[in-house]
Amino acid sequence: MAEPGTRAQDVVTVILGGGRGTRLEPLTWLRSKPAVPIAGKYRLIDIPISNALHSGMDRVFVLTQFNSVSLNRHIAGTYRFDPFSRGFVQVLAAQQTPDDENWFQGTADAVRQNRRFLTDTPGDLVLILSGDHMYRMDYRALLREHLAKQADVTIAVLPCGQEEIAGFGAVRVDPSGRVVEFREKPATPEARAGMEVDRSLLARFGIAAGGPYLASMGIYLFDKKVLDRVLDRGYDFGRHILPSLVGEGRVQAMVFDGYWRDIGTIGAFYDAHMDLVAPDPPFDFYDPDWTFYTRPRFLPGTTIHGGSFDQALIADGGRIEHSTIERSVIGVRSRISHATVRGSLLMGIDVDPPEVPQGSPPLGIGEGTVIERAIVDKNARIGRNVRLVNSRGLEEAQGDGWAIRDGIVIVVKNAVIPDGTVI
Repeated sequence: MAEPGTRAQDVVTVILGGGRGTRLEPLTWLRSKPAVPIAGKYRLIDIPISNALHSGMDRVFVLTQFNSVSLNRHIAGTYRFDPFSRGFVQVLAAQQTPDDENWFQGTADAVRQNRRFLTDTPGDLVLILSGDHMYRMDYRALLREHLAKQADVTIAVLPCGQEEIAGFGAVRVDPSGRVVEFREKPATPEARAGMEVDRSLLARFGIAAGGPYLASMGIYLFDKKVLDRVLDRGYDFGRHILPSLVGEGRVQAMVFDGYWRDIGTIGAFYDAHMDLVAPDPPFDFYDPDWTFYTRPRFLPGTTIHGGSFDQALIADGGRIEHSTIERSVIGVRSRISHATVRGSLLMGIDVDPPEVPQGSPPLGIGEGTVIERAIVDKNARIGRNVRLVNSRGLEEAQGDGWAIRDGIVIVVKNAVIPDGTVI
């Protein structure tokens, strides 16, 4: 167990970048999941890294294995520490070694294959995070709970309902917060039977609403020696490692009562962005005491000439002319001219977009175009009088440069959508 004197600086942080990111396709066709742009100017990876740095936990490994070039570039250009600091943010991509020639087989296997880096890094504790969640958390609260209860591992949990618990690990606790049972993704009534948490127990934890289940948030604080001992028990933390520890060791839960959203699917990714532009958003990026870091671009402000705007989040460096923007997030360097954008996310334009065939529409959104309930990835060239509205109400579809997932139209990165196209 960790010694009572352990501080935040003694925690080594590991962020799991996930696998192929198939649930976020086509956004992950050309990039890893942690590198997916969010909120106009950030990347998914910026959220857990920023939370860790604000918590005083500045030694961070990011584990990934697919399409990691843009992620490497983003981290190298963003998280730079002075030579007198021991802090770092380092990507560890899957690789063949004399010890293991396989790709990561699961969350625990990803950590196991990189255990030598954890062993060589000073510190008594290992904080394990997911790279596809949107939330703001001070991990020192988790650390205090861990040390106070002398736990082997402490899990952050969140109250949720019956529909949500099927997608997460269900946690049952005793009155002290000790985990007495862990079930991974109980999808049927039989699988989740007996996992409900008494309302009086939630009230004791300071939770006034939510439940009746406690869901694992994919945030684990391990004693390093315990982690090293149990990593060979299976490939996945939720399926193998945590259930094996319950009853054998001290597994503690810390109940979180803030905004948290798993944005691992297109539908959830879209909904998270619509949360950002709500009149009274449940989550935003504006807390001056807890800023989220990202790569500095040194862009000028967006210029706007005419138009109508309501519930819009607009990033830097863009040009918007005589357009209607409603309930939408507009990314960096976006160009929109005489168009209508409603309930959508536009990721913007890279500083050096790729060349396209002569005669293609210019970068951005052309005149007369209507975009509703859509996600437009970077460097899109959408011509004039295009309609991206999913007029047939399809849940799944795919075409040249576009796709529909969860009923949401997606224009893929670098796509060219000709004049007059209707999707």
